[in-house]
Parts: sequence; structure tokens; C-alpha cells
Amino acid sequence: MLNHEKLVELYRELQEEPVLSVYLDADQHDPAERNTWRKSLDHQLDVAREGVADEDLPLFEEAVQRLREEMEGFDAFLPGKGFVAFATADQVWYAEAVPVPMPHMARWELGIRVAPYVRALKQERAVVLVLLDSQKARVFRYQDATVEEVEDFRADTFLGDLTDINTAKRGTNRSGVRGQTSTDAAQRFLEVSSERMVKALMEATGRYVGDHGFLIIGGAPERVSQAASVVPKQMNGRLEEAPSLHVEMSSSEVKEAMERIASQMTKQYQEKLISHLVDQAKADGRACLGPDETERALREMRVDTLLLSHGLVERDPDYADRLIGTAFAGNAHVEELLDLGADVLEREGDGMAARLRFKIRNQEPPTGAPEERSSPERERESALKARGEGPAKERMREGSRT
Repeated sequence: MLNHEKLVELYRELQEEPVLSVYLDADQHDPAERNTWRKSLDHQLDVAREGVADEDLPLFEEAVQRLREEMEGFDAFLPGKGFVAFATADQVWYAEAVPVPMPHMARWELGIRVAPYVRALKQERAVVLVLLDSQKARVFRYQDATVEEVEDFRADTFLGDLTDINTAKRGTNRSGVRGQTSTDAAQRFLEVSSERMVKALMEATGRYVGDHGFLIIGGAPERVSQAASVVPKQMNGRLEEAPSLHVEMSSSEVKEAMERIASQMTKQYQEKLISHLVDQAKADGRACLGPDETERALREMRVDTLLLSHGLVERDPDYADRLIGTAFAGNAHVEELLDLGADVLEREGDGMAARLRFKIRNQEPPTGAPEERSSPERERESALKARGEGPAKERMREGSRT
């Protein structure tokens, strides 16, 4: 499956080429639905063919032929829950199953159709599960709908020959305070070993979680709390404690639990994100709401993350695709919001919002006669002024780069 970087790279490479983009719903398992995908593909290609100009038909048919050859090896059912392909007249650039359902669609246009693929990008976000008790810990990573056990930590529980058996005591003519028993010492050593294991565990886990992943900690309640207390602050909002889970869970139980908890965490993350952006936008911070401000920020390449509601993508797919393409051109990330987060986004921003890299202060809306509206040159000048620079300094910078 394509990650965000690879999808952006492919979008940029083909943005001036006529491309056949195909999306298919492959989530069929009933024997009565055998080969349904082939009929859906034929229908979508017929619909796309109707909109192709006569002079482009040879290129379109070449792309169709190459795609059919690529898909010859598939049986009655497609793999995965969805299938995506991008083909030009000279080659198939991408044709793979994705772990989320896709709408049936075929488009022949300049560049790839990217909007439907955004919902699959959620699968690239790593979800890491740590299961631990006082003696061991297991680390699982869920990504692209697969679970892998990536680490197995064990506390150093070798306590030596620490028993009260056959222990000699020297005689004394006065009573003294007896030292700790070997059982006490063993317990203390075990606690120290567990603490060291937890610290090493959290350091290693950070590599798998990365900057955008989710972390779930499950197992013995006291160990869960201990591990959560040493999680870096930058993971706030991406951590879930799950003491109901246990360290001896089977692979199937782990997969089910990770999918369920990750789905809940994604919803919570999106709800917090849109709530934060609404507050920022209303306080004139680094966020914007609604089509006018969001489109302008996209054109000026000020967008760090573009948020679109699922409803907007569904009701106006062409418009959503243009927005996403512009975001990719500016190297911005894109999130498609569902459920409560999408409801807030629809109500506050007509289905769109953006987190900004920077804000241009005292920015006037693009109103008035065409000659009075902001041009790219004026917008660039405003950005320079906002940073306390001017044209002369900008020319000096340009000269230093040559």
C-alpha cells in the first residue's frame, strides 16, 4: 500500500499525464458474488469511456488494456477490501489491494484521482501495543491491517541462591535488629529489574510509534500505570491505557483488540484535532475554517494539514480531489474525518478546515474588482512583511542561493 510520501510522489510525477484511475470495492465473500468485481470494472470503464474525447480514445484504450493484463491473475475475488490502480497508455504505475473498502470508480483525466485513497492512508498510521507484567513484556505493531510481534522483553529475575534454607547465624550476647530476609531482597531485586525493563521498553517503543502513531499499554494494572508515567509528553493524545488486556493474549485476540482500540483512538484524535482547530481559527491563530480561507491558504502553501469531512468527499468528489491535489502540491497532510469530528467540521467549516504552518496577519479577504484582489506577488510581499523582511532582503537571499 502507498504511504503518504509515495502517494504524493506519484501524484506529482503524473499530474501532467492522462491517467486512468480505478477504484473497486473488493469486500465480497459470498460465493454468489464471484466475479462481481469484473462486472463492476467493465461498467465503470464504460462510464469513463463516454467522457473521453475522440483524440484521446487510443490512449485510454491502451491504458485499459494494460490494466486488464495486470489483473488477469486475479480469481473470482479480489484480495483485500478495496482495490486501486493507476495506469497510463505506456504502463501500470500502481495496482494493489488496500485494507479498506473503496467506492466503484474509474476516471480518465490529467493526474491520478487521489481523494478516495486518503481514507486508506489511515492504515499507514502505526499502532503499537505493549503488554506487560512484572517479569516480561511483548510489543506488537499493527500497520496496513497486519499485526507483527516486534519485541519481547524479560526482566532479569535471576535472584541467585537467595533462600533462608541452611543459613547459619553467628551467636551473640546481645539482641540485634535482623536484616531483610532473602525473600525481601528477592522482591526488591525483582522490582528494580521490572523498573529497568519498563524504561528500556518505552525507549524502544518510541521507534515504532514515531511522530503520528498510537500507543496502547495493557497488562497488569500497576505496570500499565508505571509504563504510562514514563511515556514522552509528545505522545499525549496518542496514548491509551488498557489494563483489561493481558500479556498471554493470542495473536487473534491481539489483532481484534488493536483494531477495536485503534478505531476508538482515531475518532478521539480527530475530534480533539478539529476542536483545537476551531478554537485556533476563532482566536485568529494558525488555523482556518471554510472554503474561502482554506482555499487561499492552500494556494499560498501555508497548510500543514488539510481536514475534509467524509460528507464533502462524498457529495463533491471532483472538488475534494482538487483540494487534496493542491494540498499535496504544498506537501501538506490530509485527514478525512468521520462521525462526530465530521459533524463538527460540517457545522463550523462547511466540511473543510486546515492547520497552518504560519498565519499572515491583517489579511484582507479576496473581494472587490479583479484588479484590486490579491495577486501572488502581493501575497508574497505580505508574507515577507509579516516576517519583518522586504524585497531587498529577499533579493539578497535569492542571490545567496545562486
